Amino acid sequence: MSVCTVHIQTHNKSCTSIKQGGWIKLKSPKSLRVGDTRGIQTCKLNIPLRPTRLSAISNADDGKPALSVAEEHIITSQTLQNEADTWLSGWSPPRHLWRALSVFILAGQVIIRILKGKVHWKNTLQQLERVGPKSVGVCLLTATFVGMAFAIQFVREFTRLGLNRSIGGVLALAFARELSPVITSIVIAGRIGSAFAAELGTMQVSEQTDTLRVLGANPVDYMVTPRVIASCITLPLLTLLCFTVGMSASALLADGVYGISINIILDSARRALSSWDIISAMLKSLVFGLIISIVSCGWGITTSEGAKGVGESTTSAVVISLVGIFVADFILSYFFFQGAGNSLRNVV
Repeated sequence: MSVCTVHIQTHNKSCTSIKQGGWIKLKSPKSLRVGDTRGIQTCKLNIPLRPTRLSAISNADDGKPALSVAEEHIITSQTLQNEADTWLSGWSPPRHLWRALSVFILAGQVIIRILKGKVHWKNTLQQLERVGPKSVGVCLLTATFVGMAFAIQFVREFTRLGLNRSIGGVLALAFARELSPVITSIVIAGRIGSAFAAELGTMQVSEQTDTLRVLGANPVDYMVTPRVIASCITLPLLTLLCFTVGMSASALLADGVYGISINIILDSARRALSSWDIISAMLKSLVFGLIISIVSCGWGITTSEGAKGVGESTTSAVVISLVGIFVADFILSYFFFQGAGNSLRNVV
C-alpha cells in the first residue's frame, strides 16, 4: 500500500488530531505567516493511499452510462495465498497419529541404544525386580483360577464322550499355545504397563525429563531402555511359571472333583506337547513384553496437560497394549501353527 506524506507548518502550535475524512484540527486558530520562519513547527502526516478503480454502470432510466463510487481494489491471488498460509499454519496431525509414530521411533532408539551397549544397568536391575518377583503372586493366582475354570469345561465334555486320556493333552496345548502367554501379558499390562505410563507421564509434565537432558543424560537410556529389557526378560519366565501352575491346578481339580487320575492328565500332556509349543509360548511372551513396555513408555513421555493428561495416558496405554497383544497373538499363531495339526494323535 502506498503512503502519501503531507507536511503542514503552524506557528508555535503543532497539529493535534485528524478528523474522519482527512480534516486536520489545530489547537491554535492563528493563520500561517508567509515568509516568517520563527517558531514554526512542522507536522508530518503519513496518509495511506488506498488503490481504487472506477467502473461505469449503465443507468436503467435513460440508458446513459454513469460513474459509480470508487471501490476497493482486491488482489484475488494474494488473498487466496494468505488463506492457504493461515490454514497450513493452523493444521497439526491428530494426537493419536503422532503418538503412534513416536512409539515406532522410540522402539528404534531403544534397539540402537541396546546394540551400542548404552544401558543403565542399575536401573535395569531395579525394573527386573519390579516386573518379575513383585508380579509373580498376581500372575500365579490368575493362572490357577483360569486353569481350574478351563478344566471344569473340558473334563465335563470329554468325560461324557469317553475321552479321559485326551483331557491332559488338550489342556496342555491350550495353556502352552494361548492361555499362558496371553493371560500373563494381560496381567502385566494392567499392573506394570499402567505404572510405566503414569511414572513417565508424571516425569514429563513435571519437566524431570528436561532436567535429565540438562544434566547430560539421555532420557531413553535412563527411563525407557531398562523397562523394555526388564519386560522382555521377565515375561517369558512368568509365562513358564503360569503354565506350570495352571496345569497343576487343572490336574488337581480333575482328580479331586471328577476322579480322573493326575497321572493320566500328566501323561496325556506329555504326549501332546512338543518342545516347539513351549518355545512358541516364550517367543509370544517376548513380543508381548516388547509391546507393553514400548507402548506404555511412549504414551508416558508424550503426556501433556498436567494431571488430566497423566490419567488419560495411563488409560490409553493399557488399552492400546491389550489391543496390540491380541493382534500380535493372532499374527504369531498364524505363522507358528500353520496346516493341519497332529498333536492329539498320540493321546486319542
